[in-house]
Amino acid sequence: MELNEAISKRVSVRYFDERDVPGEAIRSMIEAAVRAPTASGLENWIFVVFTSEDSREKIYRLITRGMEEYYRAVNIPEEKMKKLQERMYKEGMYKAPVYIAVFIDKRVRFLEGSEFDDLEFIWSVESAAMAIQNLMLKAVELGLGTVYIGVTNFRGIEEEVRKLAGLDENYYLVGVIPVGYPRREQKPHGRRRILGEITRFI
Repeated sequence: MELNEAISKRVSVRYFDERDVPGEAIRSMIEAAVRAPTASGLENWIFVVFTSEDSREKIYRLITRGMEEYYRAVNIPEEKMKKLQERMYKEGMYKAPVYIAVFIDKRVRFLEGSEFDDLEFIWSVESAAMAIQNLMLKAVELGLGTVYIGVTNFRGIEEEVRKLAGLDENYYLVGVIPVGYPRREQKPHGRRRILGEITRFI
């Protein structure tokens, strides 16, 4: 598969088959992830793969909790909230055979001194984000679907994900990625803003 095809085919998949994802495919995705650029060559990321039934159920519950918190924060009507809950709890939205949580180790840094704390943190998150994109594109090549989950970063939820991963407060969760075979075919959506609106040549 050409890179342009993988980029074009990548979509956010929210419904997955129950089929297991081969361990080799998971390793291939993480191998692709760590080929991403990393600030100062630190490679201060860690990928925690949840595959056991118990851990997946716990991660799923944390995702659904985060989604509810997110939609309440934007004040959606209670009727829409009920529809969201139905999609999650009855239809299994975001329920996947594999979850990959991507963390950074905040202790690993290049510049010393508190004046660089924010900059080092931003660089580390950017590095992990680029790794996640590589992982997602590799998943497309393997016929797998993924979606980026950020709502697990709400206070109280992020700590629970870290505990499940066996990590302490020195680690920061960049995102959780559900992985699996798409339950239904999804076509890529166009972007709302055209290239001319978002590009500036100087």
